[in-house]
Amino acid sequence: MRKLLYIMLVVFGTTNANAQGCSDAGICSIGHAFDTSKKTLKNNIEVAAIFGKGEADVAYFSPFVSYTRKITEKLSLSSKIVFSSASGSFGTSASFGDAFLIGNYTFKEKKNKQWSTLFGWKFPFTSSNKKINGYSLPLDYQASLGTFDLFLGTNLKYRKWNFNTAVQIPVFNNNKNSYFKEFSGTDDFPSTNLFQRKSDALVSASYSIVTKNEKFTFKPNVIFIYHLGEDSYETIIGKRENIIGSDGLTINGNLITAYNINKKNTLELAMATPFVVRTVRPDGLTRSFVASIIYKMAF
Repeated sequence: MRKLLYIMLVVFGTTNANAQGCSDAGICSIGHAFDTSKKTLKNNIEVAAIFGKGEADVAYFSPFVSYTRKITEKLSLSSKIVFSSASGSFGTSASFGDAFLIGNYTFKEKKNKQWSTLFGWKFPFTSSNKKINGYSLPLDYQASLGTFDLFLGTNLKYRKWNFNTAVQIPVFNNNKNSYFKEFSGTDDFPSTNLFQRKSDALVSASYSIVTKNEKFTFKPNVIFIYHLGEDSYETIIGKRENIIGSDGLTINGNLITAYNINKKNTLELAMATPFVVRTVRPDGLTRSFVASIIYKMAF
């Protein structure tokens, strides 16, 4: 227990409460597809409620539902649908955001080491151009970035450690956002007219601490996300310009606490905050703090 308290102090005690910048277009959340702890049964359902604080005064509520089917001992398929509501000085915007379809293949464990690989897609429900009273909204108020993305990843499980690497590649862009900060009356959000986003690469590490009665599991982890290029937008005169400073590194800290109600049901609480952020985050994915509660059922 002392080890857990020490990790919590290191992860959260050194974080600036005003930090901003959890830039995640989905690449962080696909790590759940690597989780094999509850997959002795063939079917798994997750229902979640996620709360977050973003740029300026924007607050988020983003529930999702996920279903995982174990096809064979080694192969499983996961699907997820996300809804998003953003509220702030522009008003409230809410709609379905993205759908995910992820396949995971797990190799045989050898000498306490187990590898798995991941392949999947993200499908948007919107073209990222939702408006309020006819006025265009920045990406911070949009439920999706409007891109069809490819995920590729691998995971190494060693004893109580998990190490993930993954890439998220926008393959097809359907973003039709038309927001210009010049016409909005605020400089809180950059212009993102016909926004084009670059790829992300992720490396993460987590450590599981299980109580003696196996009722509670504590999992602190750190996530490094590198945005592999500068995003761009189209100016008023139709010229495409890069958004300087939109590339670079984001480092997030996360602590997951899971309570095993019984062999088939689990309740999970997670808290996350960024330590390092990119200079500019035009994609609207900035979060200063995120808290989520997830109910998991296996059958």
